[in-house]
Amino acid sequence: MSTVHTRPDVDTLRFATAGSVDDGKSTLVGRLLYDSKSVLADQLEAVTRASRTAAPDLALLTDGLRAEREQGITIDVAYRYFATPRRRFILADTPGHVQYTRNMVTGTSTADLVVVLVDARKGVVAQTRRHLAIAALLRVPHVVLAVNKMDLVGYAEAVFAPLAEEFTAYARASGGPRVNAVPISALEGDNIVRRSTAMDWYGGPTVLEHLETVPAGHDPAQAQGRFPVQYVIRPRTAAHPDYRGYAGQIAAGVLRVGDAVTVLPSGRTSTVTGIDLLGTRVDEARAPQSVTVLLADDLDVARGDLIVPSASAPATRRDVRATVCHVADTPLTVGRRVLVRHTTRTVLARVEEIPSCLAPDDLSQRPDPGRLLANDIGSVRLRTAEPLALDAYADSRRTGSFLLIDPADGTTLAAGMALAEPAAP
Repeated sequence: MSTVHTRPDVDTLRFATAGSVDDGKSTLVGRLLYDSKSVLADQLEAVTRASRTAAPDLALLTDGLRAEREQGITIDVAYRYFATPRRRFILADTPGHVQYTRNMVTGTSTADLVVVLVDARKGVVAQTRRHLAIAALLRVPHVVLAVNKMDLVGYAEAVFAPLAEEFTAYARASGGPRVNAVPISALEGDNIVRRSTAMDWYGGPTVLEHLETVPAGHDPAQAQGRFPVQYVIRPRTAAHPDYRGYAGQIAAGVLRVGDAVTVLPSGRTSTVTGIDLLGTRVDEARAPQSVTVLLADDLDVARGDLIVPSASAPATRRDVRATVCHVADTPLTVGRRVLVRHTTRTVLARVEEIPSCLAPDDLSQRPDPGRLLANDIGSVRLRTAEPLALDAYADSRRTGSFLLIDPADGTTLAAGMALAEPAAP
């Protein structure tokens, strides 16, 4: 047997942009694409034709919807893919308006880094703090503060320094990651790809230099093994009369032949006897590879079950405490029946309690709101009809997250992040 040591996406960084309306997110993204020579000739020609100025309006490279161009705001998440000789990038340009907070959550949920823009003239505003709080909730590993429009304040270090200090202090207080602050002008191209000659007082990296060198993703070997079963394979052919394999994508960590494993929620145990990857038998596989796992025992395993190393099996629970971002237009209320979709498992549940909601103006905790409206971020307590093997979101972004679904029509109601179970008294 062979061992496959491919480390997925080690050269790919997923990042998002965020900030208040008119802070210059789309212009930053356009400048990044343009100066890194990631814009095709026909794209640039189309943007030049659509621009109202002599120079091409680089914001139009991402503001693709007609409504976005007419209103001058970003509404939907715009994904862009580009590469430099050092790294590949998946970029999500997210909306800045408070009413599109749910879109910002969607674009940031899988990001390794978020670039938060601040207008140097306006400073840190409520929406800036909100986006930083969301990044902290989503456990985004890296944050870049881009103080934009420095050309409009004379490229003054005296403007940049206090903004960077205020933002960093708020990030520290909200439990966010370490912040790298960069003074930029997206319109003029200062410190985006090329180092600015107008701000020789700044000695740090440009935005692109930081994006090229910041650690991407995480080492899956450091996570606990999690394998949601998607499909049971039983060919029952002459060549494979007794073959029983469990197919799916490894959500976290590593699985190895010989591992003692537990199947959740049943709690039955077995040993991994084989792992098939792309038609080849291997000794180990890691997230996010798609594999077929074979077990020593003939267990009742079905779609929705979770195969985990026995030494690191999460506890199953029916009482779920979580932070959710409500994305539907209809309110989420106490007593509402929902479906919880966690990895490949879907179970019925009831909203037992909504203890608090994050106030959009000052980000304080508003106790006992009774319901969550579109774009609200709040705490919920759910009671599920069947047990779920949930990790805390702080431990695993993949197996600690879930969706709340309307059982009547399949509409997504909220995106949830499971909290750790309270310690036993």
